[in-house]
Amino acid sequence: MKSVILFRHGKSNWNASYSNDHDRPLNSRGIKAAKKMGQYLLYKDQIPDLIISSTAVRAKTTAQLAIKSANWQSKFILERGIYGGSPKYLLELVRSQNNQYTSLCLVGHEPNFSSFISNATGHGYLDFTTANMAKINFNVDLWIKVQFLKGKLEWHQQPKNLKIQ
Repeated sequence: MKSVILFRHGKSNWNASYSNDHDRPLNSRGIKAAKKMGQYLLYKDQIPDLIISSTAVRAKTTAQLAIKSANWQSKFILERGIYGGSPKYLLELVRSQNNQYTSLCLVGHEPNFSSFISNATGHGYLDFTTANMAKINFNVDLWIKVQFLKGKLEWHQQPKNLKIQ
C-alpha cells in the first residue's frame, strides 16, 4: 500500500510586506497550527517517509515547523511545481516517486489539494482550510500505479479539532 498525506500550508500573513504571493509568510496562527499538525502525525504514528513541499514561503515554513515540532526523520525536498500545480500535475508527481517510500506528504495550496482529493477518491468537494491534512491510501505496491478514483480517504484533520498544544 502507498499513502499520500496532503498538508495545506498554515494561515498566512496578509499584512506582511512581501514582493509577490510566493513570498507571503505565515502568521502566528499558521505557525501554531503547523506545529500542532506535526505533533498530530507523531501521535498517530504516521510520519511520512518523504515530504515534498511547495517552494512558497508559507508552505515551506509549514513543512519545516511540522518536521521540527515532532522531530520527523523524513527526507524533505522542495518542488516549485506544487505552487499552482493542477491535480494532474500532483498525480504525476506522486507517480514519479521512488518505491523505497511507502508514504509521502505533499505540502501546498488550494484549490489544487481539495481537487486532488476529489479526483483521487471520487468524493465530492472537501473543505480544505489552512493547515488541514488528509490521508489517502492507494492499494498499490508501486507509485506509478497510483490512479485517480482508486484512492481511499483514511482521514481528514483540522488543527482546530486537536487538543494538542
